[in-house]
Amino acid sequence: MVDQGEQPLELPLADRVIRPGRNLGFAAGTNLGIAESSRELVATVNDDVLVEPGWTARLVEALDLHPRAAAAQGVNLILDDPGLVDGCGLEWNRWGQAVQIGHGQPVPSLSGPREVWGVSATAAVYRREALGDEPFDPRLISYYEDVELAGRLRAAGWSALLVPAARAHHAGSVTGATLSRERWRLIYGNRWLVARGQPFWRMAVRDLLDLARAVGTGDLSRAAGIPSGWARALRHRP
Repeated sequence: MVDQGEQPLELPLADRVIRPGRNLGFAAGTNLGIAESSRELVATVNDDVLVEPGWTARLVEALDLHPRAAAAQGVNLILDDPGLVDGCGLEWNRWGQAVQIGHGQPVPSLSGPREVWGVSATAAVYRREALGDEPFDPRLISYYEDVELAGRLRAAGWSALLVPAARAHHAGSVTGATLSRERWRLIYGNRWLVARGQPFWRMAVRDLLDLARAVGTGDLSRAAGIPSGWARALRHRP
């Protein structure tokens, strides 16, 4: 209780804020935060996400029941239209693009945890034991970093879970939308860097179609970002 005339305390939003002094990108910045944590489980929650009450508890419970699951996420809803899904996990489509499962579809009915190919780091809980010393690949900066991690975890024998009872609301690419050409350069370049085992010719056709559409509609930032992404992939590919 606060006495009259006394100013209420300003409670911090976090126990500790880490300030690296420059923008490290999602991958390296999240790695820095994870390295400072000593807990068995660690959550990644984007700054444009609101989690519902019970989100953490339901994901932790699912991981406790599935010891070979490296990560779990709930159903992420579109913030401005919570009747629609933003994503229920990650999967690859036929064009070799990593996509959010169920994006734009009605919210699924509640059910128990089930396996998905990977989780989106938009809002997820990871098992520290599975992550290693450098969870996210820093060369990716942003975009596809959670896809690369999901593929690496699966290759190591771990699984990933969707927990429909856990819900979060995502505004969606609030930061990314301001990056313009750089955003597209990272998306198209990083996709080639992490798409091991995906159909090369379909990926190439998809990119060429996207480039033609961008040029035709006058989307110059995307039209410039696609070939710049190819160059990025060639430069960083081992």
